[in-house]
Amino acid sequence: MQLLKSGKVKDVYEVNAEQLEFVFSDRISIFDKIIPSMIPRKGETLARTSAYWFEALKEMRVPSHYIKLNASNRMLVKRVNVINDYTKINGKTRNYLIPLECVTRFFVYGSLWDRVKDNSVNPESLGFPKEHKISIAEPLPKPFFEVTTKLEKVDRHITTEEALRISGLSLQEYDEIKEMILKIDGEINSRVWKRGLIHVDGKKEFAFDEKRNLMVVDTFGTADEDRFWDAAEFEKGKCVEKSKEYVRQYYRETGYYDLLVEARKNDSEEPPIPPLPPEMIKQVSNVYISLYEEITGLPF
Repeated sequence: MQLLKSGKVKDVYEVNAEQLEFVFSDRISIFDKIIPSMIPRKGETLARTSAYWFEALKEMRVPSHYIKLNASNRMLVKRVNVINDYTKINGKTRNYLIPLECVTRFFVYGSLWDRVKDNSVNPESLGFPKEHKISIAEPLPKPFFEVTTKLEKVDRHITTEEALRISGLSLQEYDEIKEMILKIDGEINSRVWKRGLIHVDGKKEFAFDEKRNLMVVDTFGTADEDRFWDAAEFEKGKCVEKSKEYVRQYYRETGYYDLLVEARKNDSEEPPIPPLPPEMIKQVSNVYISLYEEITGLPF
């Protein structure tokens, strides 16, 4: 097969004109940077967790690009066109990747908490009263939906107006995506809660098929795309990470994240991300494996 793209985490191969194969690597990335460390069995956990959720979509009758799991770290999917030039996308374009990442949040955490602290997100936009003092890890009154770019070097948050302009979506199709996400997240939240997990937030990607019907693509509901907490620990007031956020927090604590943000703010050279220490690599691998088992209820 021909290698079409080697991404931050997945390698994408051409099977034929209608199909692609995703190969999930043991690479790990955060803040749009690939960490120079490999996480044992990570790719396998992502592929198998993704397959679990795509099979759930079949039960829900939600269309997706998923065909089957080829091997423990390989997935066969329907092929869609990737169009990097926004001017070539419009309301009649078919069979293409919608160049947006759709994020839905149920708690104030991560980058949302950063924006709350610097006042770039106010309480009213999150559904709180104007005078409400937001605290970290606070449940949101309603799901908070936002979109970022997908095909640019660094993802950036964009308005609904820009999202419609660059994606070729109508407002009706945009709302259809939001409704589909809430339906999927409702299923995720219900399933993982029964297994002692809290679904904090997650991202999803979509495409149009050859008839311009929406379908879910890429992956979702994994330790890379979504954030999960231990429900029992949350009841005690602790946010025990069960996802890639565990790694993000490590680089925040070491001070690397602050250096990176400062460099990007000043448009200066970004500092190289240091590798993870050996003990941390073992811990991260265990996080990925244990999350697979907790989500699916199956032994790894």
